[in-house]
Amino acid sequence: MTSRYSLRFYLVGAVAARAGDEMSGPALMLAGFALAGSATDASALLAGITVSSAVGGPVLGVLLDRARRPGRLLAVSLVLYAAGLGTVLAGLGRLPFTLTVLIAVLTGLLGPALSGGWTAQLPRAVAADQLPRANALDAMTFSLAGLAGPALAGGTAEALGAPAAVGVSVALIAAALPSAWLLPARSDRTRNARTTSVIDDLAAGLRVIVTGPPLARATLTSVLSCAAQGMLTACIALLGERVLGGAGRGAVLLSCAAVSALVANALLARFPRSVAPDTVIWASALVQAAALALAATGQPAVLIAAVLIMGIGEGPQLTALFAVRHREAPQRLRGQIFTTGASLKITGFALGAAVAGPLAAWSLPGALMLAASVAVLAAAAFFAIPSAAVDETEDRACRVDQDRP
Repeated sequence: MTSRYSLRFYLVGAVAARAGDEMSGPALMLAGFALAGSATDASALLAGITVSSAVGGPVLGVLLDRARRPGRLLAVSLVLYAAGLGTVLAGLGRLPFTLTVLIAVLTGLLGPALSGGWTAQLPRAVAADQLPRANALDAMTFSLAGLAGPALAGGTAEALGAPAAVGVSVALIAAALPSAWLLPARSDRTRNARTTSVIDDLAAGLRVIVTGPPLARATLTSVLSCAAQGMLTACIALLGERVLGGAGRGAVLLSCAAVSALVANALLARFPRSVAPDTVIWASALVQAAALALAATGQPAVLIAAVLIMGIGEGPQLTALFAVRHREAPQRLRGQIFTTGASLKITGFALGAAVAGPLAAWSLPGALMLAASVAVLAAAAFFAIPSAAVDETEDRACRVDQDRP
């Protein structure tokens, strides 16, 4: 960390990049529907830009770990992601649609740069003793982006047209470039001098995630929780139509969840060491399970309360997940562990949505109860992985502190 780079500067960039990312999906769907004239084509664009992150995340993480100045690589990734969005927009109605989807897939390879790739650089922005609070504030940027992004997409599309919404998304991502570019470089002590191949580094990162009990627990629980969240998202339109009187009102439910997640994380930022992050991860999964079960009742007031509770579970769980990753990840593999984790979560979310969509059309309460069961499974999965001995965990924490820049 250097005195010239501040946490505030980091957070401004994170909010801009993540709001642009959250805006890009809905904006692409709206633009696809408006310019291609097909809801199927619109959903294909969204699927294309998300599905490839599972492949791009680990590779991007390895490259960030090997870079002398990871902020420069992060900035280049943002430029290419923004350029990809612009190319998709320009190609709609002009290029063969299959080629446009392929461009979206290639763009999506860089998606984890806006989530895990960015968060992996947080220790470069703050001192070690400030990391718990900074971690909670960083997690708040996801909730803020989740609240602002879709609203900006809808509002811009309504006022200026769907293509303009994609343009605003690109502008927000571009606005994050200075914060990424100016991230401090690695010191000579922490620079990851490599004699191994990218494949070897990928294998090493996966071994850390799979064989380290705290990290494996947190990763598995968070991925299953994301699957449950994806199932809820797939039900949102039907919940809006059948419970609130209009499919469009389902978006309000997502905003409610984002608001409560933001408030919960703001409280957690004031008391960052009040509860162990490992405990928060499994307890938050149970909170989400209770919220999903409540949503299945089909009562308007109960439904709104349920999504508020859902956000209370989602927000702190994300903060706790980041805390565990920062604590457990060796400095030389931190970028890869964050981007791989982000890729796994996106994949879990997509699979959950894919399963719940057809099921919700047949039985909406059944889909929500299945989502609640998956959230319970997420909490149970945490305890299914044997814990490491206390002394081993403490030794690992000490090693990470020594590695931290």
